[in-house]
Amino acid sequence: MSKVVRVRYEKGVLKPLEPLDLEEGEVALITIKRDVRRVLKKYRSALGRSSMKELLELEEEAHWQ
Repeated sequence: MSKVVRVRYEKGVLKPLEPLDLEEGEVALITIKRDVRRVLKKYRSALGRSSMKELLELEEEAHWQ
């Protein structure tokens, strides 16, 4: 089973922002993907007058990780 869960990184620890359906001591695999909207908003002025949709398409093409 896979599930997307938002997390916050604090003091070296990833903290889920919602409950996880895991047993104590259970090992799980995670994939780290930054919230690209936050990054794109930060650099939006440097990238010109592009719309958020255009910037998201640019991100998809570049495969930022």
